[in-house]
Amino acid sequence: MKALVLEDVGKFALRELAKPAPKPGEVLIRVLAVGVCGTDLHIFHGFANYNRDERGRPIALKKQSQILGHEFCGQVEAVGSAVRRCKPGDRVVVDQVLTCMSQGHSPVCEYCETGDSHQCEFGREYGITGVPGAFAEYVSVPETNVVVLPPDMSSVQGALIEPLGCVLHACDRMARARNRYTFDGVHRIRRILILGAGSAGLLFLQCLRNITRFDGDIFVADMQDDKLALAKKLGATPLDVRAFDLISEITTRGERAEYLVEATGSGKVFDWIPSVIRRQATVLFYGAGHSGRDIGCLTPFQAWEINLVTSGGASGGFDPDGTPTTYRQAMEYIHRGKVDVACLVSHRYPALAQLPRAFVGDFRLNNFIKGALVVDE
Repeated sequence: MKALVLEDVGKFALRELAKPAPKPGEVLIRVLAVGVCGTDLHIFHGFANYNRDERGRPIALKKQSQILGHEFCGQVEAVGSAVRRCKPGDRVVVDQVLTCMSQGHSPVCEYCETGDSHQCEFGREYGITGVPGAFAEYVSVPETNVVVLPPDMSSVQGALIEPLGCVLHACDRMARARNRYTFDGVHRIRRILILGAGSAGLLFLQCLRNITRFDGDIFVADMQDDKLALAKKLGATPLDVRAFDLISEITTRGERAEYLVEATGSGKVFDWIPSVIRRQATVLFYGAGHSGRDIGCLTPFQAWEINLVTSGGASGGFDPDGTPTTYRQAMEYIHRGKVDVACLVSHRYPALAQLPRAFVGDFRLNNFIKGALVVDE
């Protein structure tokens, strides 16, 4: 099979590798679509490396190359002798985390037991921690990691179940936090500010409008025309930070926000987040990176008693049959039309050989929102 292998920072190579053979409890999947995630970009450009040795030290790509790709769906090509829930021909989405359930640990760790499987004590992740991902023609995964897709769901929709699952998990963490301002309490959230109109920011917007049913003001700040236009179409008030000072704009439009979603990964936002939110507001940190700022920038957060909520991955429990709950929920929201994920894919690549374009140039384009390898709809 063909696979796009990351041999070093900034260096992909298209290789011919052996097709994996499914073990008794695994399914062999022919990859149909894969989303390009910010995590993939970080790993490619050398800003992150989550493949660690037994002492927790990053393993250099020159020493151990990687196959990226963790937002994916595909068609079942073959099944192991112990597989019961799916069959050849089924189209499935894949939970990218190898949890206690999928690795056969007994008893399961406290995180898998309590519905936080993404934090599995023994967890490994396809395309992120060294386990070969979906920038390849085939992937073999445990049956417990797949959810069968409805026959009328497109491959692009299936691939973007994972990023929506991450956003649903983040929203759940925010809802479970002990915050002054809530959607249905004494002190209600009336204004929300989302920093970044990339795919994550736009997914948060849709979840807040269509699932949470929030009908107050949602402002989305960005500096790219196509993203701002889509944010407006999806129900937000777009704020072009190139045209005016965000702090002045927020304060002149009324009260500051009670809830802020940070979806840019830019370290600069720490300097002015306290100026656009109310005291004891909630800040959900979702973007990754945030380089270039000293920890002293958090002093205003401490003084204003801002509630910081962090989130990572599409964590969730399991249905009675072992199906990953968050992935099933995300699939259902997409299938019912609650969240439009296809509109986020601005750039499609029909073959592995073309996918590096997303990493070396396209992601910088003004009209780039999200890229995806789509080999079969």
